[in-house]
Amino acid sequence: MDNAFIKQRLTAQFGDQVSHFEEPYGMLTFESPKDLNLKILQFLYDDPELRFQFMTDLTAVHYPNEIGRELAIVYHLHNLVDNIRIRYKVFTDIQKPDVFTATKLFSAANWMERETYDFYGVNFVGHPNLKRILNVDEMNYFPMRKEYPLEDQTRVDKDDAMFGR
Repeated sequence: MDNAFIKQRLTAQFGDQVSHFEEPYGMLTFESPKDLNLKILQFLYDDPELRFQFMTDLTAVHYPNEIGRELAIVYHLHNLVDNIRIRYKVFTDIQKPDVFTATKLFSAANWMERETYDFYGVNFVGHPNLKRILNVDEMNYFPMRKEYPLEDQTRVDKDDAMFGR
């Protein structure tokens, strides 16, 4: 099995709803609308030839300049039989970051979705216990979003004159 075969199986099943196929460093990467995430994950899991039955990772990426697609939810799946990995992305609006949970399909998604909610604010609809897992409950922001400057430009100890510049 190779990336071309996986792409062919996905396009045969979902047509043009799967798109943006790439192969960075040899790993097949593609995306779909967010409302299809469970259907595609279930297909990848159940298909007798594809067998992507292990979720290696689930996270998010914040793209602040992509209006309407600010948050990407990224799934890394592994076919352990053929030792092939793929990356699957869905994008959502930061104003309504709702994506269906994958916890019924992958038990590993439980903790990873909680972490992604905790740091990026993605609301995994149907998650059995979606609450903060690493940050304090009182936190009213999501620290991995690129909404804040990297440094406080008014800090005196960061004055260039102190460093001979």
